[in-house]
Amino acid sequence: MGETQLIIGMPSGSLADPNRGGNLINLLKDAGFPTSGYDRGGPSEFTLMPYLLGWDGRPQEFGSQLGLGELDIAIAGDDWLQERVLEFKYEYKQKINLQKVLSLKRGRVRVVAVMNPVEKFKSCDAWLDALFQKNTLVTAASEMPYLALSWLQDKITHLGFEKTHAEFSVQKFKTPPRIKNGIVIYESWGKTEAKVKNGAVDLAFEITQTGTAIKNYGLKVAETVMESETGIYVNPKIKEDAEKYELARMFLLNLYGAIFAENKVLISFNAKKDNVEGVVQYLNDNALFADEPTMNEGVNFTEFSIQLDTREKKLPLARVRYDLARLGATGIETIPLDSSIPGLDAIDF
Repeated sequence: MGETQLIIGMPSGSLADPNRGGNLINLLKDAGFPTSGYDRGGPSEFTLMPYLLGWDGRPQEFGSQLGLGELDIAIAGDDWLQERVLEFKYEYKQKINLQKVLSLKRGRVRVVAVMNPVEKFKSCDAWLDALFQKNTLVTAASEMPYLALSWLQDKITHLGFEKTHAEFSVQKFKTPPRIKNGIVIYESWGKTEAKVKNGAVDLAFEITQTGTAIKNYGLKVAETVMESETGIYVNPKIKEDAEKYELARMFLLNLYGAIFAENKVLISFNAKKDNVEGVVQYLNDNALFADEPTMNEGVNFTEFSIQLDTREKKLPLARVRYDLARLGATGIETIPLDSSIPGLDAIDF
């Protein structure tokens, strides 16, 4: 692969922290990409693969870096990537195409619109309609101001207020409004709930997992703006560089294998020739293989291996092992999986 390097945006914060649920360090290791320095906040290095270059940063920044070609690939949340795409659209009149190529099954959150509860309004749209009629200048606070702006503009169009509320301004909290009519979105550094509670803005947009803080402030989730999770994003232009494209596919395929293997084990066992038919029938009846069971036939015994999900409730792992033993299986071994790759077509990129 020559001197080519794949530049990868490595998110700092909770995703990297093994104690906070993201634990990308172990995921990368299981995928065959052990790192050094990442656990200490950087600089991050891929110890076995010098053609992978880790760029430490915040996921809030990675969308812009991908759009400008500073990064080839990045690990970030859907919400922050979409925020940067919208910022380019609204502030720089540029369209950037970013492609999500793999879900990491982590970091699930919601971006929600938050308001003070008003019982007389039966829906968010009804409340917004009254708000737009009452206030020629509507204010909101958000850590993701362009997501908030896009959502509000859709509502303005839907409710028919384009003539009175078409203008907008995105600015820091709390600076004097630049416009007299329309929407002012204040970019906030957090605690948007307090800004709504204390009447500083009409509504806010919050990133939440459980909604507990919103409830604690006595506020109401008016509507979910988007659901987000952590994934791998690329700029599709990477396909124009053959070597980088192959590096990206190698990186993605191995990460897919590590994710696919999570909560899965390999069960290996033996069965005497007389018991093979009953074992195969059991595996077939319970859909414990895909096209055909994996069997290694010997003189007197046949060795089987099957893959199981440890979270399965219909047919739990412990039950399967017991059932197999009753059918005459011996030497039943349970082997944790670090990686499981079905084939190259597991990734569509």
